Amino acid sequence: MSQIYKLPLVLDPQPEGGYVVTCPLLPELITEGEDAQEALQNANDALAAIVDALRQLNKPLPPVAGWMK
Repeated sequence: MSQIYKLPLVLDPQPEGGYVVTCPLLPELITEGEDAQEALQNANDALAAIVDALRQLNKPLPPVAGWMK
């Protein structure tokens, strides 16, 4: 059974165009995109990769305090 959590994301517009996306609660999450929609999709993909890597390494997810269900 899966759970859905909402994480705060920061979309930082870049002077040369596009956006960089970071997450204050998950510093490993950093990605970019040509536009906001692509940046958010890439953030979703990055989060999935982080969760998968933590599971493969048998490491727990960071505490969910601050994450909103």
